[in-house]
Amino acid sequence: MSAAWTWTRALLLQLLLAGLGGCLSRHGLFPFGPEQGDLELEAGDDLVSPALELNEALHFYDRSGITSLYITTNGVIAVSEPPAEESSPGVFPPTFGAVAPFLADLDTTDGIGKVYYREDLSPSVAQLAREYVRRGFPEASFRPISVVVVTWESVAPYHGPIRNPAQEGQRNTFQAVLASSESSSYAIFLYPKDGLQFYTTFSKKDKNQVPAVVAFSQGSIGLLWTSEGAYNVFANDRESIINLAESSNSGHPGVWVFEIGSSATAHGVIPADVDLGPNEGSEYAEEDEDYDLGTTNLGSENVGTTSYPSGTSRRGNTNSYDVPSVLSPRRKATERPPVLLTGRPRSFQLPVERFSQQHPQVIDVDEVEETGVVFSYNTDSRQTCANNRHQCSVHAECRDHATGFCCRCVAGYTGNGRQCVAEGSPQRVNGKVKGRIFVGSSQVPVVFENTDLHSYVVMNHGRSYTAISTIHEAIGYSLLPLAPIGGIIGWMFAVEQDGFRNGFSITGGEFTRQAEVTFVGHPGKLVIKQRFSGIDEHGHLTIDTELEGRLPQIPSGSTVRIEPYSELYHYSSSVITSSSTREYTVTPPGSEGAAPSHTYTYQWRQTITFQECVHDTARPALPRTQQLSVDSVFVLYNQEERILRYALSNSIGPVREGSPDALQNPCYLGTHGCDTNAVCRPGPGTQFTCECSIGFRGDGRTCYDINECGEQPSVCGSHAVCNNLPGTFRCECAEGYRFADGGTCVAIVDQRPINYCETGLHDCDIPQRAQCVYTGGSSYTCSCLPGFSGDGRACQDVDECQPSRCHPDAFCYNTPGSFACQCKPGYHGDGFRCSFREAEKTRCQQEREHILGAAGVAGAQRPRPPGLFVPECDEHGHYAPAQCHGSTGYCWCVDRDGRELEGTRTRPGMRPPCLSTVAPPVHHGPSLPTAVIPLPPGTHLLFAQTGKIEHLPLEGNTMKKTRAKALLHVPAKVIVGLAFDCVDKVVYWTDISEPSIGRASLHGGEPTTIVRQNIGSPEGIAVDHLGRNIFWTDSHLDRIEVAKLDGSQRRVLIETGLVNPRGIVTDSVRGNLYWTDWDRDLPRIETSYMDGTNRRILVQEDLGLPNGLTFDAFSSQLCWVDAGTHRAECLNPGQPSRRRVLEGLQYPFAVTSYGKNLYYTDWRTHSVVAVDVTISRETDTFHPHKQTRLYGITTALSQCPQGHNYCSVNNGGCTHLCLATPGSRTCRCPDNTLGVDCIERK
Repeated sequence: MSAAWTWTRALLLQLLLAGLGGCLSRHGLFPFGPEQGDLELEAGDDLVSPALELNEALHFYDRSGITSLYITTNGVIAVSEPPAEESSPGVFPPTFGAVAPFLADLDTTDGIGKVYYREDLSPSVAQLAREYVRRGFPEASFRPISVVVVTWESVAPYHGPIRNPAQEGQRNTFQAVLASSESSSYAIFLYPKDGLQFYTTFSKKDKNQVPAVVAFSQGSIGLLWTSEGAYNVFANDRESIINLAESSNSGHPGVWVFEIGSSATAHGVIPADVDLGPNEGSEYAEEDEDYDLGTTNLGSENVGTTSYPSGTSRRGNTNSYDVPSVLSPRRKATERPPVLLTGRPRSFQLPVERFSQQHPQVIDVDEVEETGVVFSYNTDSRQTCANNRHQCSVHAECRDHATGFCCRCVAGYTGNGRQCVAEGSPQRVNGKVKGRIFVGSSQVPVVFENTDLHSYVVMNHGRSYTAISTIHEAIGYSLLPLAPIGGIIGWMFAVEQDGFRNGFSITGGEFTRQAEVTFVGHPGKLVIKQRFSGIDEHGHLTIDTELEGRLPQIPSGSTVRIEPYSELYHYSSSVITSSSTREYTVTPPGSEGAAPSHTYTYQWRQTITFQECVHDTARPALPRTQQLSVDSVFVLYNQEERILRYALSNSIGPVREGSPDALQNPCYLGTHGCDTNAVCRPGPGTQFTCECSIGFRGDGRTCYDINECGEQPSVCGSHAVCNNLPGTFRCECAEGYRFADGGTCVAIVDQRPINYCETGLHDCDIPQRAQCVYTGGSSYTCSCLPGFSGDGRACQDVDECQPSRCHPDAFCYNTPGSFACQCKPGYHGDGFRCSFREAEKTRCQQEREHILGAAGVAGAQRPRPPGLFVPECDEHGHYAPAQCHGSTGYCWCVDRDGRELEGTRTRPGMRPPCLSTVAPPVHHGPSLPTAVIPLPPGTHLLFAQTGKIEHLPLEGNTMKKTRAKALLHVPAKVIVGLAFDCVDKVVYWTDISEPSIGRASLHGGEPTTIVRQNIGSPEGIAVDHLGRNIFWTDSHLDRIEVAKLDGSQRRVLIETGLVNPRGIVTDSVRGNLYWTDWDRDLPRIETSYMDGTNRRILVQEDLGLPNGLTFDAFSSQLCWVDAGTHRAECLNPGQPSRRRVLEGLQYPFAVTSYGKNLYYTDWRTHSVVAVDVTISRETDTFHPHKQTRLYGITTALSQCPQGHNYCSVNNGGCTHLCLATPGSRTCRCPDNTLGVDCIERK
């Protein structure tokens, strides 16, 4: 008998005799090492082996014929070669197929630990693998012919820049075995006792310790339409990882068995479900002649079983929908995994932009959550509503059932429970369309990418209006018959007849649709692929559409008419299908009856796939067949605007004969006349009632908002303030109180003495003007510093120059808290004592003396000859900014060298408003931080929250949260960027929904749109209040533009080298422009002059996602917030050093500055956060009522900062755009200027 057979017998006997009570020892692992023929992975970090070519193919999910595997340092077996950018653990699931027994950042550098791997075809190892599989799947008939054994022996954790002392000397040993027969494959994970000594490793991406992950992933699937395949996560928190060696799903501690490839695993891995039973020493009764051990007769083992945690799947149960657990093998490959919100934060998260499952409703999105937490398969707990309530919408109830839990919308709301919207509320859909279409007999396709689709739905009428923009004329008219492109949105929100459900009620707005259109009598066909991704952060449904194929050509200018039609929708588990034949009539242009119309036919087939919850067996079953009635269809192509429009009126109900209008109930026909905030309830025949939506009152035809605060003054309880809002209300605790667990407001009590001076919680003025003196207990006093006057809480600068303390022959310059003296020209001294001396003459003085001397009129009293021009000098001897000819009366502006500035000469008798080209002497007194300049009264913050702008007053640096209110409601818009003109008191904003740029006066009046054409996705916006210009970034067109404040005279400043421009600010006095670009490959902050010249990178090191940017004119500080590094930082653009103000920010978006504070909006916490720059600490937080994303923020100053630039007077002498630069200005023409009336010059 060979040594291998002897070893196998010993191992099997050890396994069986150990029974179910003992943990797996290291001797219980499959044999490994060089003596077993193993290959060894090169030592190092984040390494991948060469391809391990298999003799027998592996089966994985729905794939077969896998003949190559790749082994990684980081505890993964890959079924395809991992991309270089995914060699380090990060986002899960990866794009490649993966088997991960312990996915973590492991390290074998310097020979610490080994990674062994091989394919083993020996009968002994195959028999051992078979016994392990049989333990987990007793009913499976499995005879492996190939076994892949991968062993990670004594591998170390990657420590990162700072070694974790707790992990010093800790090593992990574990093993993964993949056993395959001709029809199926299984995975066996083995974790010996004491084999797992560490459970977390340092993440290079998150910069902190994250738990390991045990999981499987199908990887990306699809060719033309790539999407994430199915994946299963079995452990991703510390508790579950610890439990791996102590528990099991196959009856033996430390051994975990999974079916990973067969006809039953097309959509997910199936775990074994054998519990740890009480009996030991039992034997198998079944013998297998294929693997005769000679002397060992393995008898039957009596293994106990347990009910599997809710949501897990078993073999044979092919229709389960598994919300509570990660084990969702029946999820379609194109569907998103559901998301589990737990009571504690998880260390391992999916990126929000790829896998977030959100639960907002469109009108009031208070419940929006941002999370990327993966489902956790906890090896020792059951998932139910108790810890999964947040998977349901806040307007839904969660109910436990025998096999899992389901969500159901409460009364007054509609949806699938995971997402609910108010009944009768209008809805919006946004998305992109791309296509490759052949028109007629053309052999050249029309290709379009990234085309916008917008849809508006009047839900209580079942009407949908869809517009697709920038569709070329070559294909626009030919697309008119394809109303079903927008018809899917009509099905989503069709009026529901009793007992029938529309698409949103069934799917919650997450599904995929594939349709095929065949035109009768025309070769070829058109394929339509659409993917609905649920409700986004703006409260809008999102859709991606792809068109490919061939269309019949419709002549330009034709009209297309489509008669009302009906279509049958057939429903089965998670799949909806329909097919129909439709007609459309084409009328050629200008026929007026001369040319006949033609009627054409096409055949239509579609399949919709979605997720559904099957656990609620008591819920009325969805009718197997429903009829969608489209009562009116309107299609139009606007050639000038290049916009394709579809409008449809829809209802869903039973199959019926005759006209779609056979059921004449106004609720179904949309003729009910109910209020837009009401739902129509059908009655018998043509009877109906109108019922106001939740939060509104009225007769249904007219609905008014209920003022809950006025009708129930005590609704919020004591010490609370009630704020009424449309359809709802909000409670907020009064100052000095906070919310307790029960929702009541309780006093904030802290009995410990507080040194307010040390903690920075005092209300004294800033340290540059006042000092705080601690007097014991919780008491302190405030006093102004020398050079300032006041009560210590508000200190004003003392003007020491009134009266002057300097010498009579000196100038006095007042500075904050001090003053400076300088002797006048012709005198010398320290300013306190000055004596006369002959000073060197300036150029102006020399020129003046030369002209007068040459004319023989050097004496001051002698008359000048007619026609003689003598320059004027100012008190410092420099050229006066305005020069005039004494004889002709003409005046003009000059530069510092006395040269005339073109375009400034005026007619006789008019003196131009010229600016001085030479600054007065500067005396450096105390430094001028932000808070040195007195805070003007009436200052407030303006911030954007989707379709509104809110106003938050400031008193000093304190946010007066109880006085916050909405300044402007524009529900149809998504406002992103904000900027404020302190001169006219006007707020400007960018809107990405239209897209457009608008403005409104704080004094009242209607808002106006000033830019709406040729704009992609405007994000950041800035105002030059001196030059009277606006600047904005366009992240879609990748450019920066400038225009006058009314939107006229547009010009593209920068259109190269931009990837994702976002924040933008101006330094109006110095003529500089700054912007952020969160280019993933090279995030940076750039700067240029306001005319776009002298462009350069200001910051590019250690940036992640630089979002918001602010420039403080008082301190010349440029500050930004970075959602990638989670930091707020500042620098002076003229100096190389930068300062980290605060770390640990959540997800900052925009930032503004005022006084000693930065104020930033945060996407994660849905709040405005105040940061004291002087002490690097968050000092206050404001949470608006609606818990949705906050976007732009700006400071609305009651008075403008002091200063001027070359464009602030007479438009700098420019005919059109005046763009300031440091010490000068540039005159530019708008891009669309015609004729010769515009002059460009510098």
